[in-house]
Amino acid sequence: MRFPAEFKYTKDHEYINVDGNEGTVGLSDYAQDQLGDIVFVELPEIGQELAQGDVFAVVESVKAVSDSYCPAGGTVVKVNERLLDEPELINQDPHGEGWIMVIELADVADLDNLMDLETYETFVEEVGHG
Repeated sequence: MRFPAEFKYTKDHEYINVDGNEGTVGLSDYAQDQLGDIVFVELPEIGQELAQGDVFAVVESVKAVSDSYCPAGGTVVKVNERLLDEPELINQDPHGEGWIMVIELADVADLDNLMDLETYETFVEEVGHG
């Protein structure tokens, strides 16, 4: 499994890729792999304000329905509407075309609570063997 190095990760397997004061949010490759074939995504609303840890999306796969938790607080400025018709993009390209939303960060200090790539890879190995 490959994870982009510049991303930050949560213990619930969401990622955020920060560019300036905005962050693109989605599910990690590990998360989509655990969920299996994704068949539906409930997207957040543009303008919705989220705190770190809030549920921002519901992802339904052939195996389970799973809440997705916001890695950092902020306001939703963009959602990936392609997922409404092509939820499988999360399986095919979770760190690229399968992103879920973009938020304008409320407080960059939230990022300090997230894992960098090395820490996340170790975490995934431990979870996978736990």
